[in-house]
Amino acid sequence: MSSSDIVPTAPWIDRREPLDEWLSPVPPGAVVGLDTEFMRRNTFYPQLALLQLAFDERYALIDPVAFPLGDSLKRALADQPVVTVMHSAGEDLEALSPALPDGPHTLFDTQIAAAFVGMGLGISYRALVADLVGDELDKGETRSDWLQRPLTESQKLYATLDVVHLHPVHAILAERLATRDRAAWHAEDCARLKARASHRDGEPQPQRAFKGSSEWSPDKQALLRRVLRWRDTTARTLDRPRPWLVEDAQAANLVYELPRSLADLEARTRGQRSLRAPQRQELFDLIVRPVTPEEIETTAPIPGHPVGEDKRALAAMKQVIDTLATSLDLPPGLLCARRSMEEYVVSRQWPESLEGWRRGVLHERLSALLPD
Repeated sequence: MSSSDIVPTAPWIDRREPLDEWLSPVPPGAVVGLDTEFMRRNTFYPQLALLQLAFDERYALIDPVAFPLGDSLKRALADQPVVTVMHSAGEDLEALSPALPDGPHTLFDTQIAAAFVGMGLGISYRALVADLVGDELDKGETRSDWLQRPLTESQKLYATLDVVHLHPVHAILAERLATRDRAAWHAEDCARLKARASHRDGEPQPQRAFKGSSEWSPDKQALLRRVLRWRDTTARTLDRPRPWLVEDAQAANLVYELPRSLADLEARTRGQRSLRAPQRQELFDLIVRPVTPEEIETTAPIPGHPVGEDKRALAAMKQVIDTLATSLDLPPGLLCARRSMEEYVVSRQWPESLEGWRRGVLHERLSALLPD
């Protein structure tokens, strides 16, 4: 069977009342398929362009450009115990955050589930459907302009077919998760993904990604954190990409060698599209203000690259994880990402990313490998 043999009916909904009517039969305990099409056009937030829903062999295409979704989705998918099935849901949840600020009540991510049942990390929806359902999805509209109106019939069919198979895929994966006793692990990772997507205050310790600054003094690291958090907050307020304010390399350079004056800052940031006079003044005032002891205390040190004994410990940990992943039939990257290993070796602090089921599996094994 191919997707060309299926022509599902999906009404086009561009008003609040028909959306509420479509959602009204969804009861507690239901399984609802959900997908989105969104665009990133010179904005911080993804622009939600289309919402696709599937429930009980009914489908709908929702036009969020035509009307505000309000609390319709929240009441149907978040305020009652409904399972919402999505594939690789991170960016979709971000695009949906105005309508689902805390995400759906229960998320079932099919890409994560596929990794837990031996289908590899990061499998595409097209490959998943082909493997589990035997249908070849047409991906010809992948790069479409989803904000154009009206959408073409080809776009509408493509969008509908993206949710037609979510229910059978969910049923197969849920059964395989139960057979492998991995349902609880999958649910935990889905909840973690949902929490990350609903975190609207930005990364609290963004400086930790700047490994090249790991040898900086504590006050310099605290100042880098201050600048990066300002950039994130301002980008969200202006709804513009972070690099339009200050690029990563610029941020580090400005902190390493402080601007001598506002004119110096302007010369060193010329061409930044969203760094207008008010933002440039804010940034200058921010940079020249002395760092406080409290800022230094609350700034997590930037982890450097492992060297010496730490590097050997990292290699030993990788062997343990590879062996354990093989025995569990899990991708090593799902069990423990390399960056999490590096963070643990360098900081000696158990990473938040390895809490939950991973701590129970890994902590005793990895902690024994830390150098004295």
